[in-house]
Amino acid sequence: MQIQGHDIGVCSWSLKPRDMRDLATKVKGLGLEHVQLDLSPLMAADEVTRNEEIRVVRDSGLKVTAGMIGFPGEDYTTIATIKKTGGFVSDSEYEKRRDITIAAAKFAAELGLPSFSLHAGFIPTSGAADYDKAVKRLGEVADQVAPLNVRLLMETGQETANELLQFINDLTRKNIHVNFDPANMILYGAGDPIDAVRILGRHIRHVHIKDAIMSDQPQIKWGTEVPFGTGQVRPRKFIDALHAVGYAGPLVIEREIGEGRSRDIQTAIEAIRQAV
Repeated sequence: MQIQGHDIGVCSWSLKPRDMRDLATKVKGLGLEHVQLDLSPLMAADEVTRNEEIRVVRDSGLKVTAGMIGFPGEDYTTIATIKKTGGFVSDSEYEKRRDITIAAAKFAAELGLPSFSLHAGFIPTSGAADYDKAVKRLGEVADQVAPLNVRLLMETGQETANELLQFINDLTRKNIHVNFDPANMILYGAGDPIDAVRILGRHIRHVHIKDAIMSDQPQIKWGTEVPFGTGQVRPRKFIDALHAVGYAGPLVIEREIGEGRSRDIQTAIEAIRQAV
């Protein structure tokens, strides 16, 4: 499905598939063919299962817009717990997660994917005690991934757009870009997503379609995820902002809570149609 030149897709984990065959059935049941693929289950499978699942994906006609990985031990219970456990921040977990990321990049390259996304963790503000360490770690990961010609996409949310832009500029790596998630800006209390699009502009290479309502204690208490078009993202202004910075890539729907996810994904598709 395309809407005004954008491939419309869905995040595989939003559909909670049993396997790749079930994923293909659910994606096509929504009238879609594009998907952002969680690489973790495939990477964890034995070789026979992994090869069979890859064959199913290829034979199904699904088109993968990007991969995605998470890390064991990340705790999203509260903003405080994910600040402590997320991404590459933890000294005790860094080397293990660096190696997982490099393995994911190799796997993505084997699948012919252009990029994969992850949460890099809460990046300290420029000038903070651990800022240079964060730059060094992401730089090391980027350098290891670079020869594979796979882009590493940092997902938005934890930092303000200005802080993330500063970090990307200080990294000076050409294979680090942004997976822009407007709802995460609201969920974390990290700023207005429309302004963030304008700031991050040329670094945006993949976009999530997700919505949220800010909490009464931003940056302390999670906001609430809601179906796209029913929260504070403002679909028309959001997509207009993407067009203004020249983004013409996929719009991939993510829904991480609720039992009526297929219905909510259809709601998102309709909201995109009305917005453009």
